[in-house]
Amino acid sequence: MAGTVGGAAGGAAGANLLALRSHNTALVLDLLRTAGSDGISRLELAERTGLTPQAVSKITARLRAEGLAAQAGRRASTGGKPRTVLRLVPGAGHAVGVHLDRDEVRVVLCDLAGAVMAETRSALDLGGGAAAVVERTARQVGELLPGPRGPLLGVGVALPGPLDHTRGVLHRVTGFPEWDGFPLRDALARRLGLPVVVDKDTNAAALGLAVAGEGEGEGGSFAYLHLGTGLGAGLVIGGSVHRGARTGAGEFGHQVIQLDGPVCSCGGRGCVEVLCLAAVARGDLAEAARVLGAGAANLVGLLDIDLVLLGGRTVAAAPGEFVRGVGAVLAERARREGALGDAIPVRLVSGGGRGVAEGAAHLLLAPLFGRTDG
Repeated sequence: MAGTVGGAAGGAAGANLLALRSHNTALVLDLLRTAGSDGISRLELAERTGLTPQAVSKITARLRAEGLAAQAGRRASTGGKPRTVLRLVPGAGHAVGVHLDRDEVRVVLCDLAGAVMAETRSALDLGGGAAAVVERTARQVGELLPGPRGPLLGVGVALPGPLDHTRGVLHRVTGFPEWDGFPLRDALARRLGLPVVVDKDTNAAALGLAVAGEGEGEGGSFAYLHLGTGLGAGLVIGGSVHRGARTGAGEFGHQVIQLDGPVCSCGGRGCVEVLCLAAVARGDLAEAARVLGAGAANLVGLLDIDLVLLGGRTVAAAPGEFVRGVGAVLAERARREGALGDAIPVRLVSGGGRGVAEGAAHLLLAPLFGRTDG
């Protein structure tokens, strides 16, 4: 059963069973991560995980021996001697995140806390053939790896879907049917000699946002709408990334909102993506935002989500226009339904254009902290 992105910080309890030792270790690691440089005491770890103090002591001793945790000082106690405070050692491990967009590849190297340590990007033709894309990706990853660093967990790769993230096999990537059936995960793993995980760009970005705490104040459910060279959505429901039974959830850009409209790259007509990108191409950003808002309103109505987040290169080029435009459509929807004052909030994601690449790194990092939907 998939775990939630909320992890230990969201109230998950540990179990004092040898069979669940790795699960309990993940709970402790996640609390060390969320505590940051201030650290957290063993007593607090025990209280927040439900583990016994003895179990916490054994886990933290092992983490310190492995270099994953370190002492961060002492904290005054209400009684007795000061408590030793522990923190995560971010540099004890790393993960690479790769964003394969239609026209560029961006690669980031992240530490255990998800901080970006290095980054590289270059032009890419996703339709240039699998062999060329795999080789270019491998070279970009190689540029970031030389030098003394902690253990590398592997490489996370995010790109447009649809795809099968469990097997790392692409389906008919919208606009690039030649990728259908290509085993990208295995091909890259052979080329790099490293573990590789593959997922849709929007799912990876949504995972990274959820790990960072987005949506926690709005009930744990949000939609991340990514508008760049294409349009898609990552859905987080109840704290977990929602992929659907066939991993096809989030194909947001290909909902039809204009019957007999212009032909979309997916082969359909009148999709949100083709209408939105056409408005962007002619410089009508207000119309592009209105179309995006109409699609967002449909999503809100279907799933009753609590928050809409906007990102991607096209949004980043005119953030105010898109936030205002989408927000206006959602506010009008709320007024029609008599929910004045309860319009779904719309926010811009931080991190510029590298959110997908960072999220791809979290495909490797998240399971380390018990976030098994990564």
